[in-house]
Amino acid sequence: MITLFGFGPAFGLPDPSPFVMKTEVQLKMAGLAYKWERGGPQASPKGKIPFIDDDGLVIADSTFIRAHIEKCFDFDSGLCTVERSLAWAMERMLEDHLYFALIHARWMDDANWAKGPIHFFDGAPEGVAVAARERVRTMLYGQGLGRHSDAEIGELAGRSLEALSVFLGDKPYLMGETPCGADATMFGMVAGMLTPFFNSPLRDAALRHANLVAYNARMMQRYYPEFERKAA
Repeated sequence: MITLFGFGPAFGLPDPSPFVMKTEVQLKMAGLAYKWERGGPQASPKGKIPFIDDDGLVIADSTFIRAHIEKCFDFDSGLCTVERSLAWAMERMLEDHLYFALIHARWMDDANWAKGPIHFFDGAPEGVAVAARERVRTMLYGQGLGRHSDAEIGELAGRSLEALSVFLGDKPYLMGETPCGADATMFGMVAGMLTPFFNSPLRDAALRHANLVAYNARMMQRYYPEFERKAA
């Protein structure tokens, strides 16, 4: 039995981490039995969530978890080589660019920080939350996005959202009629940007793309119908 370790519902989402949602959706896509447990980054071999325990084999990082799942299930079985390459490129844009815009919107905006991420540290000693926020600020600066102004970050993220929307077009899923592995990634990120829990220019930009809004609702209904009912 696989155990998936995540944060649990928060911010109007099945999990505040788009990577946890990605892994859980891929487990559902593969039809694998699993159980969920709450786990923090300190318990993960790589200091990040998610990680899984597959009967004693512990695997961290959502991309390597996917590779482990694909030993018995090919998420992209219906895609040709070129389509697989395109799906991978879209994943990289989502995970290596838009994700950092999402983190910036949650952690660096004072109002969003106060209603969201700061509560990860409820009960912690004084100063722990502030120190964690500064580490995120340093991480964003090192990654590069944090070196830009808020307006510049919004411009860059908006261009990526436009590219994502244009590529999706009128297809129900990223690569066509059937969800592929990259859809789990896209869903986690788009859901994170669209949650009404936070107000941000990033959410406003995502809302301007009707096909991304419809895609989010479609994926939520398909993979988290019980959550959608609770959230309604």
